[in-house]
Amino acid sequence: MAFYRQVGEVPPKRHTQFRRPDGGLFSEELIGEEGFSSDSSLLYHRGVPSALVDARPWELPDQTLTPNAPLVPRHLKLHDLFPGEEHKGTDPVTGRRLVLGNGDVRISYAVSSLASPYYRNATGDECVYVERGTATVETTFGALEVGRGDYVVIPRTTTHRWVPTSSEPLRTYAIEANSHIAPPKRYLSRYGQFLEHAPYCERDLRGPTAPLIAEGTDVEVYVKHRGNGPGGLAGTVHVVPEHPFDVVGWDGCLYPYAFDIADYEPITGRVHQPPPVHQVFEGANFVICNFVPRKVDYHPLAVPVPYYHSNIDSDEIMFYVDGDYEARKGSGIGRGSISVHPGGHSHGPQPGAVERSLGAESFDELAVMVDTFRPLDLGEGGIAVDDGRYAWTWSGRGPSA
Repeated sequence: MAFYRQVGEVPPKRHTQFRRPDGGLFSEELIGEEGFSSDSSLLYHRGVPSALVDARPWELPDQTLTPNAPLVPRHLKLHDLFPGEEHKGTDPVTGRRLVLGNGDVRISYAVSSLASPYYRNATGDECVYVERGTATVETTFGALEVGRGDYVVIPRTTTHRWVPTSSEPLRTYAIEANSHIAPPKRYLSRYGQFLEHAPYCERDLRGPTAPLIAEGTDVEVYVKHRGNGPGGLAGTVHVVPEHPFDVVGWDGCLYPYAFDIADYEPITGRVHQPPPVHQVFEGANFVICNFVPRKVDYHPLAVPVPYYHSNIDSDEIMFYVDGDYEARKGSGIGRGSISVHPGGHSHGPQPGAVERSLGAESFDELAVMVDTFRPLDLGEGGIAVDDGRYAWTWSGRGPSA
């Protein structure tokens, strides 16, 4: 995110002496992408950011992936993953259940009431969508207050924790990359500024505004990193001698931020617009799109719902957050559902949806879509809530009929 911010105290020039009130030097830490060749930020710590006093293994939540075989579209009912009061014993990090994944991205879901441990994802950036509830996301850079409809983008290696702040359970949809996550390049100038045709801009991004200085010793930080476990992942708990939130100031273009989906300005046209106009972020080998309430096609003969299409190069994963999704009526899909439309299978509106949509002037729908350019496998959470019927809803008959 090439959008400069300064928070707290920093010296007038980089890599020069910056002293504490007691005369000692603050520790300067550069957090940067692509080996000093891309976006970065400079943080000034009271302690030594590399210091450790202990380490032990962390057994990650189940990361096993199972191929989508036989290849069929699927309906996953996320709201069935945490029945009853189960959320009272979970947090937004260790409570995540893996729904779908491949070598580029993992999609998980959590319903929680507890604060997470201090956590660092060392494999890639995270984009967490807040479906319901509110939270404070405490980070090395400062705090973000987030709630329903917020995307929270957290750069790789950022130490942070989620603290739910309301009586309503916190529902989070986590998109974990093995790369960086950023706005689409076509929305940006060659220097990184949002262009006039972009559906959102710098004013819509909420970054930390003040240092978050905390006291503490022998603090545990849960680290997800590359390893030999399922999905090529492993976990370690680092014990650090001083609190990781000891940063008195920082500046740069790499930091966590929040973006409210309600601030996304939809792009519409006389006839149906393809999914790329709904794109909001991108990572290596995947994109994130959102479908928001909007006016629809205004050609007198327009067909507002999508045409049947084969995503020959991608799997399409739609998370239905709110509203009425016209193209899926009659399929059983509703709020909290995920539809999985794999590459190699044509999909489109349910029977009758095209005729029902004719003459519509607007759609009241809210959904988050992830398109991946390598096949997605099913996680244990996805297998647990597969309705087993969705593939047959276009024909009205199943394999036993």
